[in-house]
Amino acid sequence: MKTILLIGHDANRAGAQLVLLQLMRLLKQEGIQMHLLLGTGGPLLEEYQQVASVTVWPANSDQHVVNPLVDKVLGKIGLWDSMFRQQQQRQQAHLRQSLHLDKTDLILVNTVSSSRWFYALGLGDVLPGRAKKIPVITFAHELAMSVSMYTKPGELTYLLDHTDHLLAVSKATASYYVDRLHVDPKRITLFTLIDTPSLQQQVEQARHQPTPLPALGIPADAIVVGGCGLAEWRKGNDLFVTLARLVSRRPVKRPVHFVWVGMKPGGYRDDLWLDVQKAGLTDIVHFVEPTPEVLRYMAGFHMLALTSREDPYPLVVLEAGLSQVPVLCFEGAGGSPELVERDGGVVVPYLDIEAMADSVAWLADDDKTRTEFGKQLRVKVLQRHPANQSVAVLLHLIGELA
Repeated sequence: MKTILLIGHDANRAGAQLVLLQLMRLLKQEGIQMHLLLGTGGPLLEEYQQVASVTVWPANSDQHVVNPLVDKVLGKIGLWDSMFRQQQQRQQAHLRQSLHLDKTDLILVNTVSSSRWFYALGLGDVLPGRAKKIPVITFAHELAMSVSMYTKPGELTYLLDHTDHLLAVSKATASYYVDRLHVDPKRITLFTLIDTPSLQQQVEQARHQPTPLPALGIPADAIVVGGCGLAEWRKGNDLFVTLARLVSRRPVKRPVHFVWVGMKPGGYRDDLWLDVQKAGLTDIVHFVEPTPEVLRYMAGFHMLALTSREDPYPLVVLEAGLSQVPVLCFEGAGGSPELVERDGGVVVPYLDIEAMADSVAWLADDDKTRTEFGKQLRVKVLQRHPANQSVAVLLHLIGELA
């Protein structure tokens, strides 16, 4: 029986973290033993703990030896550097022991954002008590913007140099790691995990539950354009608001409402809502906080506007496909166009919001085409992403490396 150490950057309810949870559940069914190391906690922590044992990186472990006041004194007398290094070494040894690395057959790093903890523990090196290094698989969900935002060059280089095989979620993602980060293409496998049977079941359950949309003040005859994801510049929340403004000025037969699910309260959300107010869109734009009920909202969407500036291959597009919701996205913003193509929605030039607004207006009035796009997107998800095939690929790779 194989034992795997998984490394994730946090337990927030977002795409890569949800994919990790699905992966853990599927591996458990195959008899794989797992331990999960998380950089920080989050809403999914309890669900992770139901599948495997979890270690959360100690908070503030890389900031202080004692506390800010005492550390300042230690710095003045020239002791802080040596004491900090000693503390780091002790913490590293304790964490390594708690992760049972002596019994670990393979390390799977979920997201290159987790390179920070892989590097801090020296997991690419030959560890004490072992004859050779533990084989490493890295599951790459990030493209250039996320790599720049969430990794440090030295830590990322260390991870990629010690990665035996890299899983890329789309062709666009694989090309980025080959062309920009010089990963050998022979060490890359396209891998998109979706627990299709489970997700299909969840979609069907959501379709038979009361829709939450009327509670937002959306009339029954409205066309609903959905958006989903965290509130951050990369996701293009601001472009979603601009899209709403442009569509509101086009002649559409039915009212069109825009619902973004996953808009966490905070300064960025407040800034976006100020734009909504100043543009006179408060009646048709709706922000919903992060929720596990995403599929209930999806069931009421007529189309999904993926306004991300960059998204390697978002889970929400697969969820939309199984929900028969056509997708509008940008060319050059990630892997979604590889699935959407010409028959699962509309792919417009990068950041061409005018073209996306034209497409929204067209599909809002063309029920037949919109329905056909949704049906075809579902067919493609089922054909291209059978869960058993994905797990079989990973299990074969684990068997080869471990």
